[in-house]
Amino acid sequence: MKLLRFAGVVFIFILAFQFVNIHYYGGDILSLSSQDEFPVSIHGSTEPIRPLSGPERLNVSGSVSAEVSEGERTGLGEDYVISSDANVSVQSHDAKDKETLDLLLETRSSMNGSDADIVNENNRNVEILESDDFVEDAKDKDALDSLLETRSSSSNGSYGDVVEDAEIVNENNRNVETLETRSDDNLSPEVKRVMNVSNSGVVSISEMMSLLHQSRTTHVSLKMKRPSAVDQELLYARTQIENSPKVENDPLLHGPLYWNLSMFKRSYELMESKLKVYVYREGKRPVFHKPVLKGIYASEGWFMRQLKASKTFVTKNPRKAHLFYLPFSSKMLEESLYVPGSHSDKNLVKFLKNYLDMISSKYHFWNKTGGSDHFLVACHDWAPSETRQYMANCIRALCNSDVSEGFVFGKDVALPETTILVPRRPLRALGGKPISQRHILAFFAGGMHGYLRPLLLQTWGGNRDPDMKIFSEIPKSKGKNKSYMEFMKSSKYCICPKGHEVNSPRVVEALFYECVPVIISDNFVPPFFEVINWESFAVFVLEKDIPDLKNILVSISEERYREMQMRVKMVQKHFLWHSKPERFDIFHMILHSIWYNRVFQT
Repeated sequence: MKLLRFAGVVFIFILAFQFVNIHYYGGDILSLSSQDEFPVSIHGSTEPIRPLSGPERLNVSGSVSAEVSEGERTGLGEDYVISSDANVSVQSHDAKDKETLDLLLETRSSMNGSDADIVNENNRNVEILESDDFVEDAKDKDALDSLLETRSSSSNGSYGDVVEDAEIVNENNRNVETLETRSDDNLSPEVKRVMNVSNSGVVSISEMMSLLHQSRTTHVSLKMKRPSAVDQELLYARTQIENSPKVENDPLLHGPLYWNLSMFKRSYELMESKLKVYVYREGKRPVFHKPVLKGIYASEGWFMRQLKASKTFVTKNPRKAHLFYLPFSSKMLEESLYVPGSHSDKNLVKFLKNYLDMISSKYHFWNKTGGSDHFLVACHDWAPSETRQYMANCIRALCNSDVSEGFVFGKDVALPETTILVPRRPLRALGGKPISQRHILAFFAGGMHGYLRPLLLQTWGGNRDPDMKIFSEIPKSKGKNKSYMEFMKSSKYCICPKGHEVNSPRVVEALFYECVPVIISDNFVPPFFEVINWESFAVFVLEKDIPDLKNILVSISEERYREMQMRVKMVQKHFLWHSKPERFDIFHMILHSIWYNRVFQT
């Protein structure tokens, strides 16, 4: 009888819990709602976003499929997406399913014990790793066949002998859509004036610096009648930075790498001790709170994950916050809402507007400053277009940091585009060969996107010059073939041309493999431009000067090259992701650039 009474009490409790859960929390307690708060037009109909959920089937070969579940958890500390596609959810959970594990072992065996190979087909990745990793997003049998062919063509089974790097295969094969033509109406009068003076429409690095300094005196965020404690802290920080004690050099920071080492060091110290960020909890997955940790857009996902996990910078009290983070993924926004073939991002923009309407009606923080103390971190190519209308006052950290598309100096931040192949080991294969073993003058391999890369290939491709290794695809030959990674590790200069947009993951890849980057992308604002002097370790070549590329490179003295290569190795730490953030790493540098611009808006 006591047992029956107890069971009755438990039953009543469960009913009460479900009632409260459904009627007051929309079913969100202990689970994700299948409904998004902001339904918009998707593929011609009004539907809510469908969060990634499983189980679903992954077609790995013609006869084998693996069933896996949503939300890969690999000890990185949060629910996240490893890789994603508009129609395929991330799959596998520690290979719990015996068939999945057998498939992993069987495939791995057929690849001569390969440590890791990756093939991407239209942004869908297949990765064969050690037993603690995963198989994901293989929608096409041809992708796996390509992987097996790649492995068999290599005489050595090591990771370094992969014929084609994942990012190269991805860029060669993916279908890239572009948005409708944009006008220059979003350019500031200052930028237009600089472009008109230069005649070529190109803003040089020195002119970018002038625009940055000019913004410090002209840009002012919305002022309060009575400065709050947060406003006073920002004013104090600005005074401290502008009057920082002179630092000639530092054990951790090499002076020539920075525009002003003293200001950077003082600003960084103040960020560590003062900065507080409030992260909005509103927003449904997969667009919000669902970081993508793999692929060429991984920067936004890694930043989201590491900031949300930070006990140092995140505050739960919004009144103590210097900054407010809008935690959405531009990659997942595009995958969830973009209508293929439409060449329009109107519904994506509408979705973000609905979100802003919701938080501005729920809280007063957005309206208080017009959004100038809010920020976003977005790496997808379309992020500038998606955010310029309703998020124009925000601090926007953008991979596509293009002056001609409305990048605002002193407000916006140039975000590094980083390729992450193995989220468990982001520093895998770090480093390169010593100078004495770098026998290739210049190297590039990649898809022929945009107008510039075909011109580069036409001018320097096809073995026209033995010193210039310029390919659309890395050629295969009998015997041992060099991989994309090996070419970068063996080259003096790594060519980083723009594709459809100004940004490219090759810029950070060059630093990763200790190769001097040669950036051919007019009006590209390089990452952390506020503090880092890129001309101290990189070469900038105007697009019109591609025919003179070799002459420009050979004219650089050996002494100057050695100096730049040494500085590449010293600046490298600012562009590395760690499983747990470290001082001066890429996470802290992104956050610092946002903090720095916020301070100087005050």
